[in-house]
Amino acid sequence: MKEHILIADDEKEILSLLRLYLENAGYRVSEALDGEAAYSLIQNEEFDLAILDIMMPKLNGYALIRRIREHNNLPIIILSAKNETTDKIMGLGLGADDYIAKPFEGLEVIARVEACLRRFSRAKADISSGPSILTVRDLSLDTDACVLIKDGISIELTSIEYRILKLFMESPGRVFTKKQIYEAAWGEDYVVDDNNIMVYISKIREKLGERSGTSYIRTIRGLGYKLLP
Repeated sequence: MKEHILIADDEKEILSLLRLYLENAGYRVSEALDGEAAYSLIQNEEFDLAILDIMMPKLNGYALIRRIREHNNLPIIILSAKNETTDKIMGLGLGADDYIAKPFEGLEVIARVEACLRRFSRAKADISSGPSILTVRDLSLDTDACVLIKDGISIELTSIEYRILKLFMESPGRVFTKKQIYEAAWGEDYVVDDNNIMVYISKIREKLGERSGTSYIRTIRGLGYKLLP
């Protein structure tokens, strides 16, 4: 059965357009006009991906992403106004997996949905291969549950965060370029230098508790990043 996708936007015209694109591509679609309705659907139905607008009544996209990420690794694509970089960075930082800028083209929507689903599928496949636990210092990555364990506390990761951290923990001390990180995490060719990698590295650092003074990921200026062994 084709994947089930949730679309949430307070503009009915946008919902109708997204539904048209997605259903023509063979996906099953459910829709919500506000954040609370979207969250209720996520609690009561199984979805393979969600496309969420940032500006929605009752519960905006940022708050909705936070609530979803408390217990769910559902792939999320955010909709943002054209050239609103702040929307994109904040959404990605909260745990979204990708973004689509308005106005959008049907082919772009389908391409991003397919890429996001493909990445998530690959992440789940990775869980079933290789050692089930990767350990570096006080960090343990449970590749069966896609969960990071630090000091006995489980920390949920998004699919992108998981793939980046898995890459680092498989080779602690190795410097990875932005190109290597992007292609491993997103499964696509690295074309341009944008803020995506920086945002996700920052989010991983936050989850590792680097603000408390302990350093795990080091930036190697002009080269990339490495996990300190």
